Amino acid sequence: QVQLVESGGGLVQAGGSLRLSCAASGGTFSWCNMGWFRQAPGKEREFVAGVSWNGGVTKYVDSVKGRFTISRDNDKNTAYLQMNSLKPEDTAVYYCAVNKKLWSNLIPLRDVEYDYWGQGTQVTVSA
Repeated sequence: QVQLVESGGGLVQAGGSLRLSCAASGGTFSWCNMGWFRQAPGKEREFVAGVSWNGGVTKYVDSVKGRFTISRDNDKNTAYLQMNSLKPEDTAVYYCAVNKKLWSNLIPLRDVEYDYWGQGTQVTVSA
């Protein structure tokens, strides 16, 4: 069974950067699409970014395009979310997730389509 552990969250001023990591263990992580979601207080969890199993396809929510970059290193079983030009509205708990469908280039956008989840890491952006 796949286990996911996020790290890299923290407190940063607006305009700053953070890099989140998602370390996976167990299962065939390198053959699966993965995504980053976030949930702010009082709001629903939303899709932020996704990457296909081989890194060839990426997808972003409009609000982070040009600021966030998702990537993965299958040799290290780790995925990343580089977040630049952070804004206070990016404040949320960030989760990584894996969709267990193998070798797909279709990145799911809904959280119900993901099968494994990390525990989340808090990102707080101060004004």
